[in-house]
Amino acid sequence: MKILVTGGTGYIGSHTVVELQHAGFDVVIVDALFNSKEEVVDNIAKITGIRPEFEVFDLTDRAKTDDFFRRHQDLVGIIHFAAHKAVGDSVQHPIKYYRNNLDSLMNILEGMTTYGIPNLVFSSSCTVYGQADQLPVSESAPIKKAESPYGNTKQIAEEIISDTVHVNNIRAIALRYFNPIGAHDSGLIGELPNGVPDNLLPYITQTAYGIREQLKVFGDDYNTPDGTPIRDYIHVVDLAKAHVKAVQRMTDNTMKQAFEVFNLGTGNGYSVLEVIKAFERATGMTINYKIVGRREGDIEQIWADPSYSNAELGWKAERTLDEMVASAWKWEQHYRKE
Repeated sequence: MKILVTGGTGYIGSHTVVELQHAGFDVVIVDALFNSKEEVVDNIAKITGIRPEFEVFDLTDRAKTDDFFRRHQDLVGIIHFAAHKAVGDSVQHPIKYYRNNLDSLMNILEGMTTYGIPNLVFSSSCTVYGQADQLPVSESAPIKKAESPYGNTKQIAEEIISDTVHVNNIRAIALRYFNPIGAHDSGLIGELPNGVPDNLLPYITQTAYGIREQLKVFGDDYNTPDGTPIRDYIHVVDLAKAHVKAVQRMTDNTMKQAFEVFNLGTGNGYSVLEVIKAFERATGMTINYKIVGRREGDIEQIWADPSYSNAELGWKAERTLDEMVASAWKWEQHYRKE
């Protein structure tokens, strides 16, 4: 069975391609390489022994997207990762985020309806919950006003998918990620952002390696035990395996409704300073960090209630925080040596 993975050379996408191939799926990747490198395809092949089919183009290009679907009408499903994803950058460049993240999705949905592709797994985010009233956050928590344009694109995208599923023969699952970190055990693929990292862990690993002089911790005056924001960090391989479970739920026809949502997290919240300490503990290194002012768009604290995903998908996050940070450091070292 052939699956399209958009953004498949990206961080989460590449790990998901690996897990799909391990599960026996035939994978085709489409990526514009805005925030990734083509060499990732080579590294996927080194891990799995299978080189996925790969095409380079921008999914916001309606004609190219339609041409792709015309040539790949044997797809049984799509996992849609391709999107701009930095919260802080979205605050500064909202139009870029709305145009890229929503146009690409609508072009994909049009292709699905035109060419009869039945299944979509959408890369959503816990940012749809905003600053939740109750913790941990379950799938029944209200969708609050987004704190950033990035988060708002995820809210709007889920609405577009829901409306489209309602009137077409399409099924969809939105996976609401909490904070993916870590890297594949091989050290061959991991998180490699362009420029200064927007996410915490690559900023930590690049500081440890000497690429960055100092890690900035955005705020220590939040209403949390140590004053720094709290997130639910999940290992990227655990996250990738959940996508395989979602695809199998569709192809096995075990969905309970045409559009479903699942939280993907561990159920544990860790502060920024706790992650830094975990990294220092796992690696024996000391991180040079400085407390600076809060960053616009960040929420105070959030972590998941993953019990519904555990029960319905038959999936559970397995890696500990120390394992997550150690794998990220292995990846950083491998990449810099290469």
